[in-house]
Amino acid sequence: MYGRRRFIVGLTALATVRAGAARAKARVPRVEMVSASARSLANFLAGLREVGHVPGQTVIVDHKITSGEADRYDGAVVVLLRSGVDVLVVTSPHGITAARRRTGTVAIVAVDLESDPVASGFVASLARPGSNLTGLFLDLPEVTGKLVQLIQEAKPGLSRVGVIWDAAIAGAQFQATERAARAAAIEVRPAAIRIAADVGPAIETFARDGIGALIALSSPLMRVNQAQIDELTLRHRLPSITLFDLLERGRGLLSYGPDLDSMQRRAAVYVDRILKGATVGELPVERPAKFELAVNLRTAKALGLTLPQSLLLRADRVLQ
Repeated sequence: MYGRRRFIVGLTALATVRAGAARAKARVPRVEMVSASARSLANFLAGLREVGHVPGQTVIVDHKITSGEADRYDGAVVVLLRSGVDVLVVTSPHGITAARRRTGTVAIVAVDLESDPVASGFVASLARPGSNLTGLFLDLPEVTGKLVQLIQEAKPGLSRVGVIWDAAIAGAQFQATERAARAAAIEVRPAAIRIAADVGPAIETFARDGIGALIALSSPLMRVNQAQIDELTLRHRLPSITLFDLLERGRGLLSYGPDLDSMQRRAAVYVDRILKGATVGELPVERPAKFELAVNLRTAKALGLTLPQSLLLRADRVLQ
């Protein structure tokens, strides 16, 4: 009888161990994302599917939207970290700063068009970040010099350009823009944008003061409000250029920059590798290798501009 009791107890213990192992095996990892818009989440989820994940089954993804406004990131990060996150995905310098302030242990994957990650102290080096953060960074503020060149080609004789920029994170971009404009003998009229409500008055002031064109520098706040920027510049007959692809919106004149949607999808590759055991500090930071020029001929016609053939021939995409 004693031996039978030992056997039953042993079976119960074995069943308990197996049940515990099954529960451990069944745990679904959690990924939290803080971004300016739902579009970022859609891109990231598409990237997860491309690497074989089924959101909601193989990975749980939570998301907080900030609309690109600086003061909303910290609260979003705090809320998401409470849920037992495995990887935190952030899509701006604001998100990186908030995440690094709140955790030194949770893996962070970043997508950032505005920061030099080494100079900002986010990573030790591009090849070996050496911390709990890695990801994709543009890290090329001088790209904005190309925006100056392109808008000048689109509007020969341009002497004054309005620049709207996010003063909280786009300082390096603005300085590079000023240098490029000065070299091209173009006067820069700046307008710092801190919240969405600043956009309309800035563009209206440019139009009233006879500014010849507009450059919108990169930030999550600008991307979220790009449709409004396009509508206002068209209404006020201001040729405009941005880093964000214009073809889906169909209203701006020119865009030149990396494919941000694909960068956000690419963040899923980092997350997948981390969930499979990769060390965050050993995953190299990536920078976009390809930049695309898009031209909107419908907007050019509405503005009364005849774009030079040399510009059209260099365009990767042309909206007829």
